[in-house]
Amino acid sequence: MQIDQIIAQAVSRAVKELYGVDTPAEKIVPQATRKEFEGNLTVVTFPWVKAARKSPEQTGKEIGDWLVENEPAVNRYNVIKGFLNIVIEPTYWNAVLSHIIDTPHYGTTEPTTDSPLVMVEYSSPNTNKPLHLGHVRNNLLGFSLAEILSACGNRVVKTNIVNDRGIHICKSMLAWQKWGNGATPESTGKKGDHLIGDFYVLFDKHYKDELKSLKASGMSDEDAEKASSLMAEAREMLRKWEQGDSEIRALWETMNSWVYAGFDETYRRMGVGFDKIYYESQTYLEGKEKVLEGLDKGIMYRKEDGSVWADLTADSLDHKLLLRSDGTSVYMTQDIGTAKLRYQDYPIDKMIYVVGNEQNYHFQVLSLLLDKLGFSWGKGLVHFSYGMVELPNGKMKSREGTVVDADDLMEEMVSGARKVSDELGKLDGLSAEEAAQVAETVGLGALKYFLLKVDPRKNMTFNPEESIDFNGNTGPFIQYTYARIRSVLRKAAEADMSITDYTSAQPGEREITLIQRLADFPAVVQEAGRSYSPALIANYAYDLVKEYNQFYHDCSIMREEDTALRSLRLALSEATASTVKTALGLLGIGVVERM
Repeated sequence: MQIDQIIAQAVSRAVKELYGVDTPAEKIVPQATRKEFEGNLTVVTFPWVKAARKSPEQTGKEIGDWLVENEPAVNRYNVIKGFLNIVIEPTYWNAVLSHIIDTPHYGTTEPTTDSPLVMVEYSSPNTNKPLHLGHVRNNLLGFSLAEILSACGNRVVKTNIVNDRGIHICKSMLAWQKWGNGATPESTGKKGDHLIGDFYVLFDKHYKDELKSLKASGMSDEDAEKASSLMAEAREMLRKWEQGDSEIRALWETMNSWVYAGFDETYRRMGVGFDKIYYESQTYLEGKEKVLEGLDKGIMYRKEDGSVWADLTADSLDHKLLLRSDGTSVYMTQDIGTAKLRYQDYPIDKMIYVVGNEQNYHFQVLSLLLDKLGFSWGKGLVHFSYGMVELPNGKMKSREGTVVDADDLMEEMVSGARKVSDELGKLDGLSAEEAAQVAETVGLGALKYFLLKVDPRKNMTFNPEESIDFNGNTGPFIQYTYARIRSVLRKAAEADMSITDYTSAQPGEREITLIQRLADFPAVVQEAGRSYSPALIANYAYDLVKEYNQFYHDCSIMREEDTALRSLRLALSEATASTVKTALGLLGIGVVERM
């Protein structure tokens, strides 16, 4: 049992005995005592002042006296106004540490067959271009959120919806037909997603050239767009696709297969994955069917031009188009179809969409529509809304000079990590293979940590150089501390030093502070799950290693002559390394054993 739970239960018993008040232990939340006061945990006494008929200070003194008399974990206390600051019996912290070390997967809760089933959707790429910097933040947030929710005891399904149909896909296809000369990923040596992205850019270049020529002949912008033969061909290709034209469908399947192979390579290097992938080409008709079902039930209405709408004015929103007059669907309709298929596949208790904050209104509407259409989780769906991420001007230009793609970004991060690690001597003594693995792990860890340590709701600027710094609130700093701890533990093992014989040790202030920080981890994980915030885990990991480094600086470990105290400090090092590894794992970040 955690020390805060023990104190909460003791205070619950105290107020019952002293004042006849039934206060459940779970309603009592001890907090870490502020640094300027003596104590480890603080309990606010104001809730019992009325029953005690005494001042907050007197009430705190009575509860404190009771705790010293009746709870072995309490050594002494002090009261500052209405705050009861409790000092835990020093040797009791050894039991807390023992609990941490002996608990498998400490800080996390294993899901059971009865646990809520949560689905997390993230990534959502288009098949006409590679993943870019925005997708990187999306994927990292989505994957980390899924890991955290699982660590909180939920059953989690990671899912992706791929936008694999529409005019943008046909633009790439048409460009390949016209100017591709039969190019394939194999013949060009390019990843499939980059190859298709190049054709999308090529279409846009020829389209702009055509518009420029038409406008030069005297046409207005609007007339030139209407007269574009290239865009007309793309629209005709889309029409044939929707009619199931075998030749167009075959080309679409081939080119999409190239893109998926490219995406898979990017996802693997990024360290993210999915349990189920849905495709809009398979869901849009399902959505149309569900909307027509809503029309029959009077949930939707049809206008004179044949278009279908939902009236959401009673919910303080507006009228929402769901089917165009020609019967084609919109994004909202596709999302409804995807929801239908997902609910058929999984009995979802909660659905979380990881999508940028520019889509806030979309998900307000989707939530209402799904609820009206009978999806039990519709009204409670969560839009995990996150801000934009940008790079400093002039940093890491992409191959087109406009959007930074994920592959370039990851390669640059690994290269940068290799350079910085070399300069600092972090790779000395490592084989070429080990050095490459360290650079990969540190480079990607730097990227992930920098993007995840920020409140996801905020816009942010990603600074590659700052992220690879081995000092400060960065991934490499945490990874290096982990490697340092593992080095200490290896040396202790080589010297046959015990890390279990510490029951008689008297922990000092540094040891107690570090144990208490470790004891906070389960609550941090639960709060990160409740608030959907990987940033809480990231910053906890930073605070923990910062605390460990201070402990390492102030306390001798290997040279400590008191064997029990040395064992305690080694056990603390083991528990810290394990907790750091777990915390980073929840962020999708790896560790290195040597650096």
